[in-house]
Amino acid sequence: MKIQILESARRDLVEGFYFYDKQADGIGSYFLNSLYLDIETLADNAGIHPVYLKEFHRLLSAHFPFAVYYKVRQDTVLVYAVLDCRRKPAWIRSRLQT
Repeated sequence: MKIQILESARRDLVEGFYFYDKQADGIGSYFLNSLYLDIETLADNAGIHPVYLKEFHRLLSAHFPFAVYYKVRQDTVLVYAVLDCRRKPAWIRSRLQT
C-alpha cells in the first residue's frame, strides 16, 4: 500500500522535531526516525487501528507520546496529522476537524 504524508502531518513532524531537539542533542532526529518507522508500518497494517472521530484511524507511536491520524483510500494511506497525545482532547478534535 502506498503512503502519502500530507503537508499538515509534515508540519506536525517538524514541530515535534524542534520540540525534542531543544530537550537534548539528537533527540529530534530520533523522534523523526521513530515516527517515520511507525508510519512505514502502515504499508502493511493500514486500517487495523482504532477509529477516532468516526473517520480517522489512530496509530500510537511506539516510542513517543504521539499518534498518527490517517485514512485509507483505495490503495493509499493518507496521513493527516501526527499529534502529541498529551494535548487536550478538545484541541486534538479541533485540529482534526480543520
